[in-house]
Amino acid sequence: MKRSDRNLQEQELSNAELSRLLGLVGAERNVEAFETLFRFYSPRVRAFMAMKTRDALLAEELMQETMMSVWNKAAQFDPARGNVSAWIFTIARNLRIDAFRRKRPVFDENDPAFVKDDAPPADVELEERQDAELLRQAMESLPPEQLEVIRRAFFEDVSHSTIAEDMGLPLGTVKSRIRLAFDKLRTSLEGRR
Repeated sequence: MKRSDRNLQEQELSNAELSRLLGLVGAERNVEAFETLFRFYSPRVRAFMAMKTRDALLAEELMQETMMSVWNKAAQFDPARGNVSAWIFTIARNLRIDAFRRKRPVFDENDPAFVKDDAPPADVELEERQDAELLRQAMESLPPEQLEVIRRAFFEDVSHSTIAEDMGLPLGTVKSRIRLAFDKLRTSLEGRR
């Protein structure tokens, strides 16, 4: 049989014939049946892969993997569930997706592009320094007894009850001084910002 006649015959394989050939591969590991399936499907699968991957070398590799899977899984084909083409192209699609997943770069959380800088941006740092200076100036305007309770409670992280005990004051007085100091600081800072 001439090559052109064989190509024409392969292009005209019916669904029933393809199912029969795949059945022979699955049941008997029939090499001739597989060769016929390979000649029929390999160019189609390669073209499908080339279109999807836009990489001729990868398309060839994926076509080879697809046809090897057809050889290995032929016994799993069920003609009642679909035709041979759909089954083979489902294998091809799944292998292409797997290849894409393997090829995709893994996110590296330690990559310098993704690690947050230790230093804040210059504008934020400048604003924080200006706010700190405004707060320092506002705190200087507080009466000494209010400044002391604020300093101990918020800069030394001492509890209100400990401050009251250390200063010999009732707890309510310490809380009142803190509240008064906050009110004065709020008023002072609102006018400066």
